[in-house]
Parts: sequence; structure tokens; C-alpha cells
Amino acid sequence: MGRKDFKIPSKDGVHKLHVVLWEPEGEVKAVVQISHGMTEMIDRYDDFAKFLNKNGIAVVGNDHLGHGLTAGNDTDLGYFCPENMSATVVADLHRVTKCAKKRYPKAPYFLFGHSMGSFMARRYIMTYHDELSGAIICGTGAKSPLIIISGMIISGVSKFFFSDRFRSRLLKRASFNGYQKHIAFPRTSCDWLTRDSDVVDFYLSNKYCTFNFTVNGYRTIFEVLAYIQSRGNINKISKDLPIFFIAGDADPVGDYGKGVKKVYSSYKAAGIEDVSIKLYPDDRHEILNELDKKTVYEDVLDWISDHIKK
Repeated sequence: MGRKDFKIPSKDGVHKLHVVLWEPEGEVKAVVQISHGMTEMIDRYDDFAKFLNKNGIAVVGNDHLGHGLTAGNDTDLGYFCPENMSATVVADLHRVTKCAKKRYPKAPYFLFGHSMGSFMARRYIMTYHDELSGAIICGTGAKSPLIIISGMIISGVSKFFFSDRFRSRLLKRASFNGYQKHIAFPRTSCDWLTRDSDVVDFYLSNKYCTFNFTVNGYRTIFEVLAYIQSRGNINKISKDLPIFFIAGDADPVGDYGKGVKKVYSSYKAAGIEDVSIKLYPDDRHEILNELDKKTVYEDVLDWISDHIKK
């Protein structure tokens, strides 16, 4: 097994994407590409990637624009690009796909998206579904049209009066308000992420996880949510693309399972033939970092293995 870090140009024409490739020893049975979440970086998936490597699966992923080593400097953390933000992030994901497929042209190819990365993955499968053998959508959710419109208005006004790079406390409070409400005695402000206190402490100590999003960052989130929740865009997804929704039933991003079920039902209603869902009892947002993460790992591996055979 081995890890390779390298850079490729971003669609934005400015930044270089920091890409990590984890390779197994021997035959590569499949490739999994990871689309990471908001205010984190691809390095946080190292343990999961090594688990997949031990089972013959190569893993590749990049730091999105405004994140990790792709950002390049602290000023760019939480800022994507001036326009077409989520489309650019998804185009970057596709650039990583093309790069990985040059190395593994015959291997089944799967996309794994977590949280904000699941939103980008959902847009990806509306555009580039022909590239994939399947998609795992982790820690996703749905927002009401009213919330999305309100968020777009507030972020637009903030951009007008301040700037796209302004770091708005109002937008942060509005976006994360109530995430801890079902936790009886929270130890930190980020206990909603996972019950594993070591993971939370690492998150809070890392500058690539503790920065505040810019107005541009929040505009990107509302923009991609509006896009992926459009019925017309859901209908663009290939009917025979296998999709697996996974989340914790104590995850506020997925409205404690209700939002995940809503997205799952919308895909079923669109006629997608192989779509399944699993909610993990008591797990919070980051199920790959939860106390029962090994069970989650095995479930993802089993689903991938089943679809390699198919």
C-alpha cells in the first residue's frame, strides 16, 4: 500500500487541487473517489482509505477549493470562486475522476460524498453519472425552499454590503443553530459531529477545520442545494446508477434521518432502480468517525463488493 500526494489544475484557472491517492498492494478491484465535507480536508479520510486499500480498493480524493492545501493560504479558506461555484467544485471532482481513470481505466469506479461533499456528489451524478459504477451519499440532507431562498437573500445582501470574502457570524449562527439541541450535556461546540471525543478534539485543534466560511462559501451551499433539490435535475440521474444513502439517525444535518429519507424517496420517485438507505442508531454527523465506524466501513465495503459483481 502507498500514498501519493500531487496537484492538478482547478477549473477556476487559479488554484491547484491538492489530490491524494491511496493505492493497495496487488490487484485493484475498484476505485473510490471521496468528496469531503465543509471545513475539513481529504486527510481526515486516511483511516477509511487504508481500510479500503486492505480490501483491494484504491482511493482518491482532493481538497475542494477553499479547503485544505488547495486553498493555498488562510485568506482563501472558506472561499470557493467568484461565480458558478458548485459547478466549478463538481468540475474539479470530474478532473480528479479523469486523472484516476487514466491510471485505472478498467476498474469499477465509485463516488463517496460526505456532508457538503454529498451535495457536490449529488450534483456530480446529475452531470457525470456515466463515469460511475455507483455512488455512496453519506451524511446528506434536505432544506425547505424557504430556507434556501432566505439563505440566498441573506448571503446576497451580505455580499453587497460587505464583500464575498466577509466572514458573517449571522450566516454561521443561522446555518448551525440548533445542531446541539438533542445533546444533553455537550462538552464542546462540535459534539454534534461524533460521539468520539478524540475526533472532536482533533477537529477543534486543526486550522483546516476551525475557519469560518466566507459569504461566498455560504452562497455556494445554498446554490448547490437549490440545484440538487430541483425535480428536473434529479430526473437527470441515470435510472440504473446504484446509489446508497448512509447517515446517523442522530445527525442534525439530515434532520435526524428525516431529511435523508426525503432525499431517498425523491430518488425512488424519479425511477432510480437501485437505491438503498441505512441509518445508524445514535450516530451523529460523521459516521466514518463514529464509535461504530468499523461497522460503517464494512457496510460500505459490502455494498461496493456487491456492485463490483453486478
